[in-house]
Amino acid sequence: MRGLLASSIGVTCAAALALPLTPPATAVTARPATTVQAAPAAARPAGPAAPLAGSTQSLPLTPLSRDRDLGGTGAEQGLPRRDVRSFSLLGVVWDDPDAELHGRVQVRTRAAGTGTWSAWQDVETHNADHGADPDTPERASGHVRGATAPLWVGESDGVEVRVSPDAEQRTEDTADGARTVSSSLELPAGMRLELVDPGTTDAGGTAGPAHAPAGPPRSRAATAQAPADAPEASGTAAELTEGTTAGATTAGAAEASAANAPIAALGATEIPALDRAGTESELLALRSGELTAAQRAKPYIGPRPGIVTRRGWGADEKLREKSFVYTKKVKAAFVHHTASGNKYKCSQVPSVIRGIYRYHVKSMGWRDIGYNFLVDKCGNIYEGRAGGVAKPVLGAHTLGFNSNSMGIAVLGTFTSTKPSAAAVKGIARLTAWKLGLFGANPNGKTYLTSGGGNLYRKGANVRLNVISGHRDGFATECPGRQLYGKLGSARTTAAGYQGR
Repeated sequence: MRGLLASSIGVTCAAALALPLTPPATAVTARPATTVQAAPAAARPAGPAAPLAGSTQSLPLTPLSRDRDLGGTGAEQGLPRRDVRSFSLLGVVWDDPDAELHGRVQVRTRAAGTGTWSAWQDVETHNADHGADPDTPERASGHVRGATAPLWVGESDGVEVRVSPDAEQRTEDTADGARTVSSSLELPAGMRLELVDPGTTDAGGTAGPAHAPAGPPRSRAATAQAPADAPEASGTAAELTEGTTAGATTAGAAEASAANAPIAALGATEIPALDRAGTESELLALRSGELTAAQRAKPYIGPRPGIVTRRGWGADEKLREKSFVYTKKVKAAFVHHTASGNKYKCSQVPSVIRGIYRYHVKSMGWRDIGYNFLVDKCGNIYEGRAGGVAKPVLGAHTLGFNSNSMGIAVLGTFTSTKPSAAAVKGIARLTAWKLGLFGANPNGKTYLTSGGGNLYRKGANVRLNVISGHRDGFATECPGRQLYGKLGSARTTAAGYQGR
């Protein structure tokens, strides 16, 4: 992202969806199935699933009167302070995905239950560089909208928004000589405030890892732990403008889970960590036909880390498109930050991800969440876009370089705040394994073909670090100066995990 967003993150806890043990539908450009034995990963027994009351309120912005105390320009748009139904994440969208919002978006919200209003918070306005490549079906679907980054505000029931356009200065010649004239830039048409309730899952479900840094690799057997925090209350679908019930989406949930079937049991909430020997054996089973003799003799791959599945964080599979789309391989990893603040507990992360997922799909018009993986400050790793964590799933994360790459988003804002050592280690552990599946050296260089962007023209063959920051492929501040500065350490550590 070209600018940076400051916020706090606070969420409810996720739980598992019940999955039917049925085979998945055929996926788009699906890769051949492998014969690896499914790992007995952590999974709750199938049973009745509680409704997931996720929903989105979409409120059109209107012109605001000029307010000198707030520095109003007379061209501001927004919403006066008002009561709304429960939500936890927000963002502003507009009609044209190619239009940029040249201005400042500020919000303040009222905490549900306390009636306390927050201070004004800035919302990151430059978010287009996280997205599908130009000329791809996802980009050209007709459903994509321009949007700010999502901002997590915690459970709220009141909101106020103002959008102030930037000023443009130009020089005009007059009879008395040249003079400088200032005017407001035009804001995008069709701006709306999106208020997202990520919903809650059944109280007895599993909600990903406990709020502790990820431990050393384990054996194949693993048990997902329930978080320490109790679920928060949330609005029901009937009360909100638009809502869905995930309990009825068993077919989609089964398909998403089955995409991981070679390495995890159907219905698993977590793919367990493996030791090096187990990972090397799995690599030979997964990709033996694609490995060279040297790679079979000496595989360079890091031990597989534990990964919370989409079922583990409570994904409503009814939201996304049904099919999966794959690229040829994974040659590089692009690291991002969500720019959504650092004040969250790791036990709360599943709800943050559900909110981002719903915003990406319902508000921005993407086919699924854009990132392939997400990492929290405790080093926990989460499956992002559906299609299988061991497969080259095509994401929408680095405009122009989504093909043959993967996107990893670290939850937090890292402009001036340093990322935790656990988060950097999480990046290293994930990349050592996933890049190792495709024979890539985390400490090396590779070439990717640009799909078009503001740094490289379409078709350009670009030499990049195998582990790159978002800013390496697009002119943006993402993943934040402090996180970007840690990528060298992540590369070295990941290469060490691979045995290089």
